[in-house]
Amino acid sequence: MKSGFINGINIYTPESRIELIEYAIFNRKILVAVNAEKILHATSKSRSIINKNVGYPDGMGAVWSLRKKGYKNVMKIPGCELWLDIIKHYHSSKTFYLVGGEKEVIEATVMKLKKEYKGIEILNYRNGFLRNNNEKEKLIKDIIEKRPDVVFVAMGSPLQELLMVEMQKKHQATYQGLGGSFDVYTGYVHRAPKWWVRNSLEWCHRLLSQPLRIKKQIHLIRFFILLRFNKF
Repeated sequence: MKSGFINGINIYTPESRIELIEYAIFNRKILVAVNAEKILHATSKSRSIINKNVGYPDGMGAVWSLRKKGYKNVMKIPGCELWLDIIKHYHSSKTFYLVGGEKEVIEATVMKLKKEYKGIEILNYRNGFLRNNNEKEKLIKDIIEKRPDVVFVAMGSPLQELLMVEMQKKHQATYQGLGGSFDVYTGYVHRAPKWWVRNSLEWCHRLLSQPLRIKKQIHLIRFFILLRFNKF
């Protein structure tokens, strides 16, 4: 599977989602979504985590960066869709463990998954608020005992990546960080309408519906300037 480096981050450019999924499943890797923010604010630690695992182009910033480097057929792979692709292909043959979201969100997620994917084996789940080190160690111990094939962690970056690295050291499995995907899946948060998604304007829709996000997304201006002048 091909990949390219952007600001020291190795980003895979699969020909299809299933190619990416099968690679991560077979090699028991952590799937890390890469977007403009992760590229712009990359550190030696974040680069190390991504480059030892599987970074994929979750945002258009990553897609545009790769295309500018000559990777013409790069596709955007939204993490909020990828985890459901994994379940769709493996719900009858793999076991799962879910971490993340508020208590009511994770419970609604599990209920909906069991309804939509008959026979899915979810070994355990818990919310994404680890209040202290004891709770984290208890979670990792349970992961070791249950031995799931796939673990989804929806806590936001960089917390979810750091936790997945710890888990991976204790139990080899396929992991994916999901951010707020459980909220989207259960309808607690609504994703942008299909037209915005199809035209790569999902970020713009979020900004229009949540103006306060401008403080977080202002970095995109700097990202595009650096990209325009080949600084990555």
